[in-house]
Amino acid sequence: MFGLEKNDSKLLVIVAILTLLAPFILNPFPEGSAMAQFNAGYPDLMQRFVIFGIFAIGFNILFGLTGYLSFGHAAFLGVGSYSAVWMFKLLSMNIIPAIALSVVISGLFAIVIGYVSLRRSGIYFSILTLAFAQMSFALAYSVLTPLTNGETGLQLTLDDPRILGTSAGEGGSIPVTNLFGLEMRSAFDMAIGPWSFTFSVGYYVCAVSLLIAFYLAIRIFRSPFGLMLRAIKSNQQRLNYTGLNARPYTLAAFVISGMYAGLAGGLLAAMDPLAGAERMQWTASGEVVLMTILGGAGTLIGPVLGAGFIKYAENIFSKINENVLHGWFSFLPDSIEDGVVWLTSNFVGEGWHLTLGLIFMLVVTFLPGGLVEGGQRIARLFKGKKARDNDKSASTEPAE
Repeated sequence: MFGLEKNDSKLLVIVAILTLLAPFILNPFPEGSAMAQFNAGYPDLMQRFVIFGIFAIGFNILFGLTGYLSFGHAAFLGVGSYSAVWMFKLLSMNIIPAIALSVVISGLFAIVIGYVSLRRSGIYFSILTLAFAQMSFALAYSVLTPLTNGETGLQLTLDDPRILGTSAGEGGSIPVTNLFGLEMRSAFDMAIGPWSFTFSVGYYVCAVSLLIAFYLAIRIFRSPFGLMLRAIKSNQQRLNYTGLNARPYTLAAFVISGMYAGLAGGLLAAMDPLAGAERMQWTASGEVVLMTILGGAGTLIGPVLGAGFIKYAENIFSKINENVLHGWFSFLPDSIEDGVVWLTSNFVGEGWHLTLGLIFMLVVTFLPGGLVEGGQRIARLFKGKKARDNDKSASTEPAE
């Protein structure tokens, strides 16, 4: 299917099913129930799942295939967001030109940064990318304020020209982002018994973008270009001895990865037309590293799983406060309840990063291949059990 091998086609179908049916899958608990707070089928949250999944897929092309660890990939995310908002201000509110400009500008920016940074490898490369990202962050806050609007962030106004669109919408308000007239914020609610499901236009635009990005990543992984990137990761010095220059390949991987980040930044702006320098901060770069390693660096679906897991933890676990915990443990005696709530509150709410850190430590220690390796181990366990059962049943059959 689509020129893919059988296993890759299955993987693409699985990802398509998970993304397209996400409003159902992420809302397993009825509305109003005690467990409803663990539902994640909200349009804004689902959009972040797939957008950061695209970001992590692109980062994995660089880190997972070549082994070059970038600590500055958030710079391309921020550049993509700024480019998209400027397109909304100058041209129209159609998201296609904005996203296209985000990808192009981020790619050009990646060429400049990659050309300099890839002159070094290892930790020196990582520090160089971090330095470029922090310089970009500082410039967005200071020197480039006319372009970025500094701390306030770049926003849309009624004075924007929008030469191919309208400057003001109905009632004199700022028009909303759209896809050829189909508004990104449009949504349809469907109730089935006590369950409620929301289907958002913006989410499905992001979901289709994720599927396209995932398909392209599969083609890159299975191509001769991807094989060359794996050779670089395996032993670049030995590759150089054969007479091949690895730098064009690593630069191409860096640029492709930056364009993926620009696509993610453009989609963030398309869903919420606001761009701020905080998207270029080093913490955002560290987050995509965590996503990729947690899901499984070098695998296809791993970064998507890691992005979904971290964004779920950030948005769901962080909402569990002491009032919620007191409700959970109200069956305990007061003295024990207070102690349990105090202990648990350190791992949720504002302390959710501690839980994420512990999970990351356990995964790195016991599952170096990330969540994908965990799934593979479980699959092998069930296959082994099934094989043992078959052998047992065969041994008990009487001979004919």
